[in-house]
Amino acid sequence: MRPPAFLPTVLLLVLTGWVCAEEAPRTVRVFVALADNKSQGIIPVPAKIGNGDDASNNLYWGCTEGLRSVFGRSAQWRLVSTVSNPAPAVLERRIYEHRSTKLTLIADAYRGTRIREAITDFFAALTSEQPAAELPLVAYIGHDGLMDFALPEAATTGRSPGRQAIVLCCRSEEYFGPALAKIGARPALLTTQLMYPGAFILQTALEGWRRGESRGQLRERAAASYAANQKISVKAARGVFSAP
Repeated sequence: MRPPAFLPTVLLLVLTGWVCAEEAPRTVRVFVALADNKSQGIIPVPAKIGNGDDASNNLYWGCTEGLRSVFGRSAQWRLVSTVSNPAPAVLERRIYEHRSTKLTLIADAYRGTRIREAITDFFAALTSEQPAAELPLVAYIGHDGLMDFALPEAATTGRSPGRQAIVLCCRSEEYFGPALAKIGARPALLTTQLMYPGAFILQTALEGWRRGESRGQLRERAAASYAANQKISVKAARGVFSAP
């Protein structure tokens, strides 16, 4: 049956199924612990990129494959804000918006000497009271500091409201996995081996994640990206990331 011609246009659209629900804004938080030769248990890198007090030249932030560079040249993301020293432990904050969706990424570059705070704040974001619909994903990039120190007990006393986590550091499934399980956070992408946490992995994983892809699909995306960067087979790269 055809609807009466006098119905308002908006009501007509609703009745005929032509109105789609507007996409809700979502935010992704990213905590980056800058590489630091002097204070972290990492294999030493060249001094210029291993200075944890120099974000602009750091391996995990300002270098070609660091977060600032990867997202800065991305066709999918645009920079909307840069804040210097937003907190004592943070040298720089960058806020990006996805060009085709209502997705915002807020990334903080923590001093290398403040890696403990970076990881603690990562867990605090996972257990924050903000609805998971607004903050559905939290990520960490850097050295696996939990190889060097224990996570403060207070970091795992809260409960995550079903929030997802990406942890790009060496063997994050082994070291971060139990704490994520304890707070009820859902792993989206973890690692099983020693690895290089270039931000290109996060970028490609986010493209799949925003489309609602499964953990297995995110793993395949990460493996393909890592294989191309490291010039290894996709099979070998797949082993770097934990199975669903």
